[in-house]
Amino acid sequence: MIATQVGLLKNLALATGMVGVTVLIHFWGLILLLRIMDRTRQRLRADKSPLGQAGLLLVVVFGIFGLHTLEIWLYAVTYLGLGALPALEPALYFSTVTFVALGYGDIVLGPQWRMISAIEAANGVILIAWSTAFLFSVTARLRALEHTWLDPKP
Repeated sequence: MIATQVGLLKNLALATGMVGVTVLIHFWGLILLLRIMDRTRQRLRADKSPLGQAGLLLVVVFGIFGLHTLEIWLYAVTYLGLGALPALEPALYFSTVTFVALGYGDIVLGPQWRMISAIEAANGVILIAWSTAFLFSVTARLRALEHTWLDPKP
């Protein structure tokens, strides 16, 4: 009984650390994307090009996708390091479907690691929601720029 509780506490500690690391990665990644947008926004206003806005939107979407990919890889490497999964491909697959909260169930972890994967799913939902809110904000900013290139006034 005590060994089970110690195992659970270790799992919760590891999962908490993973949540902290992925949230910090996400935070700093979004800050970097904001800085890229701020640098680009001045050129877009001068250029008044919808193609530039489309390019910027692609940069942001691929940037967000890259952040999620890095976070998924961190969980996959963690599962490999724990010996919870036998190879990189199943670890990446399992981490991806868990992170996006699909959890197909064709690959499952042993009972000693289940709590980590459950917390990965909750973490993924939160980070994806954060990314969605960020993308919504970005498109709102681009809509403001859209008015500058649609407005015929100098």
